[in-house]
Amino acid sequence: MPGLHRLTDVWVYLAASPLLGLTTTLVAYLVALQLYQRLRFNPLANPVLIAIAIVVSILVITGTPYKTYFEGAQFVHFMLGPATVALAMPLYKQWHNFRRAVLPLMLGLAAGSVTAVVTAVGIAYAMGAPRQIMVSLAPKSATTPIAMAISERFGGLPSLTAVLVICTGILGAVTARYILNFLRIDSHPVRGFALGVASHGIGTARALQVSAEMGAFAGLGMGLNGVFTAVLVPVAMPLMLRWIGS
Repeated sequence: MPGLHRLTDVWVYLAASPLLGLTTTLVAYLVALQLYQRLRFNPLANPVLIAIAIVVSILVITGTPYKTYFEGAQFVHFMLGPATVALAMPLYKQWHNFRRAVLPLMLGLAAGSVTAVVTAVGIAYAMGAPRQIMVSLAPKSATTPIAMAISERFGGLPSLTAVLVICTGILGAVTARYILNFLRIDSHPVRGFALGVASHGIGTARALQVSAEMGAFAGLGMGLNGVFTAVLVPVAMPLMLRWIGS
């Protein structure tokens, strides 16, 4: 089978170079995006979720170490910073709307952040999870770098926190539309801000696909929640652990 031999040769070449991770990541996302478009942007076909599943499957099937994969994938990882900074443009364009809703936004931010931390720790405690798991869960709704730093500071598992952050983002991006529709919340600013606070970057990406206004409010929610969580968890975590006797 000449075609199979050519494919094998290409894989062997890529496996020996940093192009492996980059190529695998881009191809997986393009495939996931095509499927997402064919399904008319159904939230259940979230391209991030599908791309992760494809990449993990390829690495497991080929026996490729994560370290080898990340040598190329780090180029995509590097672009997360500029992509986040680029959110400043839609934020700037919606600044006049932000100013009109400062109080509701701050109240929503406080309610969302506190609820995310308290429910995560409370449910974990009720299920008998050890202290380390509870600490790892607490900052799950913040962006990955902030969440991992908080987790490490209080004795959690940063790698577990990173996985929980990604799962939280995907879950929010997949279910938010149905939950908000059920609650009859139609306002794009409200929907966007809720997505950003609850589901950080993945939720923000989903919001940007709906409208620029929704994406701008999601970006604002993501940024403010990261800062608020970084302040909230160091203050609240010791109190909660002391209260539950952990």
